[in-house]
Amino acid sequence: MTKHFLNLSDAGGDAIAAMIADAIDRKAARASWPKGRVDADALLAGHTLAMIFEKNSTRTRVSFDMAIRQLGGTSLILDSATTQLGRGETIADTARVLSRMCDAIMIRTDDHAKIEEMAHHASVPVINGLTDLSHPCQIVADLLTVVEHGVALPGSQWAWLGDGNNVLHSIIEAAGLLKFDVRVAVPEGYEPDASFAAAAQAQGARISLTRNAAEAVAGADIVVTDTWISMGQAHAEEKLAAMMPYQVTPALMASAKPQAKFLHCLPAHRGEEVTADVIDGPQSLIWDEAENRIHAQKSVLLWALGHLG
Repeated sequence: MTKHFLNLSDAGGDAIAAMIADAIDRKAARASWPKGRVDADALLAGHTLAMIFEKNSTRTRVSFDMAIRQLGGTSLILDSATTQLGRGETIADTARVLSRMCDAIMIRTDDHAKIEEMAHHASVPVINGLTDLSHPCQIVADLLTVVEHGVALPGSQWAWLGDGNNVLHSIIEAAGLLKFDVRVAVPEGYEPDASFAAAAQAQGARISLTRNAAEAVAGADIVVTDTWISMGQAHAEEKLAAMMPYQVTPALMASAKPQAKFLHCLPAHRGEEVTADVIDGPQSLIWDEAENRIHAQKSVLLWALGHLG
């Protein structure tokens, strides 16, 4: 059966834990190597990954490209402007064609329904590089970052500040699978999709919602935020005004545990969702988090192609 990775639940908690362990080992084995050197086992030699970008990208584009290269394979970078997708060819037909030509497909798009349709018609693994609903590959990298900095996931306390977006959905999904708790602080009207919290709570995670940023952060192990204004979003001024009470500042971080870590998937808007002294401060793990996209993506690819789990 083809193993798609549209959401974290497609893999499950045991497989995600295996991805994290594999990523830690592979990262350690490459220490001090040139970035383009192929892993010693080259498990995906001869494999080709098709990468479709309908939204701009830096970390997703580079990390997947480097991931497949380090595993011994190659990639093709596609976008709507230079493929027939931009001229009306259906997602279904694109999925069928790419399945005949490539070994896996990664797509970064606006509408989660598109990736579900692609997975339905593809005969090779389809991986979610970001949709409006979720961002599972980012969260594998986040989990990896937290674990390698000594935080045990089960029972850990996570605080989310700002917008109830796709990244938060995947964090909440991870909480259910890996048994940690999330306190969500968002302004009214910007709540996350309730179905993610319901699923995580059914699996034993504690997911709570508050309008008070300090309440969410109190005693937290991990503090997370994301940009408030996504690409193409309208009503920016109104949204920024609603979000400002949730800005991550040194004073807010002081409410968390003394050893608490700060995460942000980037790109960041310094002075909006987070101040510069937090993002560049000693509690920030954002550069490790960004680098770990490569190592996480490698493990996702290996899982999807049958080498893990």
